[in-house]
Amino acid sequence: MLNPQRSLSEVPKMSAANQVERAVMEEEFNWLLKEEVHSVLKQLQDILKEASRRFSMPTTGLDGQVKQETFVLGSTTMDQVKGVLTLQGEALAQADINLKVSKSSQVLHFQFRDDKQWKLQQIQDARNHVNQALQLLSSRDESYRFRTGAEVNKLMDAVMLQLARARNRLTTPASMTLPELATSGLMKMFSPPMPGDVMVNFYINLSKLCLAVYQLHVLQPNTTKNFKPAGSSVLHNPGSTFELNNHRFEVSHVHKVECVVPWLNDTLVFFTISLQLCQQLKDKISVFSSLWNYRPF
Repeated sequence: MLNPQRSLSEVPKMSAANQVERAVMEEEFNWLLKEEVHSVLKQLQDILKEASRRFSMPTTGLDGQVKQETFVLGSTTMDQVKGVLTLQGEALAQADINLKVSKSSQVLHFQFRDDKQWKLQQIQDARNHVNQALQLLSSRDESYRFRTGAEVNKLMDAVMLQLARARNRLTTPASMTLPELATSGLMKMFSPPMPGDVMVNFYINLSKLCLAVYQLHVLQPNTTKNFKPAGSSVLHNPGSTFELNNHRFEVSHVHKVECVVPWLNDTLVFFTISLQLCQQLKDKISVFSSLWNYRPF
């Protein structure tokens, strides 16, 4: 049986110990809100500024004009397709493509018209999300005083959302139907014009700039009894079918070639590091969750 006198005498001591512990945690938490949060925000800004610069590296001495980079497309399909691409920031400034037609071994040559550039929407969107993350971070300069853990978490969640969207735009190319590809503005970019039985698509996949070339043949009316048009896809397979302008087509050959864009790889690394920093700060904030019942959170 417990001695009531003893247990009662220990209560003030335990309470005092708790008060000291809480005071220490309060002090650490205040330091975290005042100092470390801003230190992390500064790191994030520095990293994301580097990421933003990668999207539009200016050529020094030329009025800030974005430099052009040339890439040779590598093929895994017996050199059916060869190409040289000129990238200028988020735009394809030039594309020079040779296609060896499967049936005749004839080589077709296409290149962008001189007055045309093709915007790579994935790069443009990723850059915009990075800039939105930077705006969120700059809205809390060093003079700003964070008062609650919830406030920090809310900011980190907003920044992480923009970074996740930026990364997803580079890692997840848009799915398109074959009629969408056939009527895309990209088909009007070339000189000489693409023949009706060839379609192309450019897209980003991670740190690679990819070109997909589709060769088509027209299906005869007597072969389309069980016609099933293909749905949306990043890359359509041979045998895929679609209908356009009352004609039905089948994909006979697909060629995919690609090249590595080093600065895209840099940006993906920056996104990963930034997301880790955000999560680490959220984890540190959560250590002090026991204080949230005693102060506004």
